Amino acid sequence: MALAALAPTGGPHFTDPPQNEIVIDLVTVNGSGCPIGTTAVALSPDNKAFTVTYSDYLAQVGVGAKPTDFRKNCQLNLIIHVPQGFTYAIAQADYRGFAHLEPGATAMERASYYFQGMSQTPATTRALRGPLSDNWQSTDHVDVTQLVYAPCGEERNININTELRVNAGTSDPSTTSFVTMDSTDGSISTKYHFAWKKCTDA
Repeated sequence: MALAALAPTGGPHFTDPPQNEIVIDLVTVNGSGCPIGTTAVALSPDNKAFTVTYSDYLAQVGVGAKPTDFRKNCQLNLIIHVPQGFTYAIAQADYRGFAHLEPGATAMERASYYFQGMSQTPATTRALRGPLSDNWQSTDHVDVTQLVYAPCGEERNININTELRVNAGTSDPSTTSFVTMDSTDGSISTKYHFAWKKCTDA
């Protein structure tokens, strides 16, 4: 357990990403917004971020929608294998999607993430209001003093929770309103930006 005594160093300034290989394992996927086989995780070439792509994450109300379709959620559990001597935090998360909301309809996107066994970050929420038919984006930026790093020398699973909701409100019941996570053509991914630090003996 000697490695568990290591602590991040370097003050408030970020360390350059490690050059060694980083591996991300998608351990479990649960939720109505991410059926098995519809979610993919990829590391950026510069080790500064990773992306999550959803291909079937859509909440909708109105014509053609089931009663349960107004709310969709997804819970991802990841293990990020990092080189010895480094630890990381999530410094920023960019959530993107597409929304088509009829006049009177509203939508909401909510997200949070946390390391297993540690405090959960406050959920961020973005509200959308019709009429709207366009891409949307929400950025969760964590202040340097509030960053939560994985314990040095330990592999802690990280949990990512997201949710989409649509409310028909006063919209015409003969119409359909919906919101998706990621753009409809799949070309835009949700992105999580790393903050890296080196570890040293505490």
